Parts: sequence; structure tokens; C-alpha cells
Amino acid sequence: MIKAIVAGAAGRMGGRIINIINDTEGIELGAAFEHPESQDVGKDAGVVAGIGEIGVRIEDSLEKVIEKGDVIIDFTFHEASLNHVKIAAHNKKPMVLGTTGFSKEELDEIHGLAKENFPLVQAYNMSTGINLLYKLVELTAKVLGEGYDIEIIEAHHRMKKDAPSGTAIKLLDVASKAMGWDTEECARFCREGIIGERPSKQIGVQTIRGGDIVGEHTVLFAGIGERIELTHRASSRDTFAKGAVRAAMWIVGKEPGIYDMHDVLGLK
Repeated sequence: MIKAIVAGAAGRMGGRIINIINDTEGIELGAAFEHPESQDVGKDAGVVAGIGEIGVRIEDSLEKVIEKGDVIIDFTFHEASLNHVKIAAHNKKPMVLGTTGFSKEELDEIHGLAKENFPLVQAYNMSTGINLLYKLVELTAKVLGEGYDIEIIEAHHRMKKDAPSGTAIKLLDVASKAMGWDTEECARFCREGIIGERPSKQIGVQTIRGGDIVGEHTVLFAGIGERIELTHRASSRDTFAKGAVRAAMWIVGKEPGIYDMHDVLGLK
């Protein structure tokens, strides 16, 4: 039986991950933790997640529970997650990382630690549907070529801290590489005022924030006389939680290194 350690156990994603673990054979909650100031520290993780008592107390740090599980699942905040990665590396503990908002320097540090010390599944979006969307965007960009303008539109709830979403950034990277373009050079994150004619080698990324939108991503290929829109809409965080739990069960026993959901799903 695989035992999982869930970071941010009292958060929206943490709670859903605990629910999915509870409903999945072959894995159980070994430990849970929150930041020290959380009012839920000391409470039963199952009660906080809405499934009743399960006998796992929410602790106030990863260090206190690192020996109680086989794999860490982290969907928290980039500064906290970076610290959790360092602890995982020191303990050579497998990790599933769904946190977004990392800087390039932070990502370089995370990847360097994983390559040498522990197996890491990192994905901005662990939904099966989103990972299929990546493949469809790659194929569509290659087939249509430069005769079609590419725009990416993402929408999330009003509480999301980073923009654009990590998934939108990944879609940008997939599309630009399929076109043979440099991602940083072709990306356009904001348009305002007299912007002139749209350059041919440009991918726009637009952000919407509002209400309780779980997550929506559209990649639009606009040609002369027609357009193609590829859209994924998440109606529940469970789609991400299920992917994370699947990744957690897959990563245990793997060699140190960086993996993604295409590895987990066998799409490579």
C-alpha cells in the first residue's frame, strides 16, 4: 500500500486530493500538513476534507511527517513548494508537484535537485484531458503552419494568484516549438493602444479572472476564411486531483529525474 503525504491539506486542492486518495485502491493518506499559521493544524485531515475522521492529524511542516509516507503531493505556493522540494531531495522522497508560478531560476533549481536526488513528476496541469490537448495543439500547429494565427485564452477563478496559468504557459511552449519558433520571442501577453498589424510569428496569451471558474483553456488557430478552436473546460478540481493521485502511484520506485504526465499516461 502506497502512503501519500499531502501538502496544503486544508486547501481547495489538498482537500480534493485527500478525497480521491480515500476512494482509490492501492494508496492511502499517510500524512498531511499545512503552513504553521493555518487554523486547521492539529485537526483530523479527513474531517477538514469532508470525509470524516481518518486518524491522520494535520501537522505544521513537511519535516515532521516526511518519514510517514512514500510520496509527497504538493499543490501549494511556489515559495513553499521550493522549500518542500529541497526537503524531498534531502530525503530522496518521490514527489508530485502541481504548483505553478515558479520563476525560471526556481525551476532550474528544482530540476537540478530532482535530476540528482529524487524522482519528480512536475506538470502544470495533471488532467488527462489537458495532456491530450497538448498533443492536439502540437499536431494542429504542425499541420496548419504559419498561415494561421495562434491565440491562447485562459480563465480561472478570482482567487488564483499567478497569471497566465501554468497550463497556458505550457500550451504556449507546445505551440511555439511545433512551429519552430523561440517561445520568449513569439509570446505576447498584453495588447493595448495602437498596436499595428499583427506579426506573423506571434502567439497571444490572454488571461481572464473571475468568479469560481475552475479552469478553461482555448487555443485558437485563426486563418483566412476559417478558424479552429481547441478547448478544455474543467468543471471540478477532481480531474486534477485524480491525475495527481495517479502520478503519485506511478512515480514510487522510479529513478531520480524529471517526469511529466505524458510519462505517467504513456503518451510519449
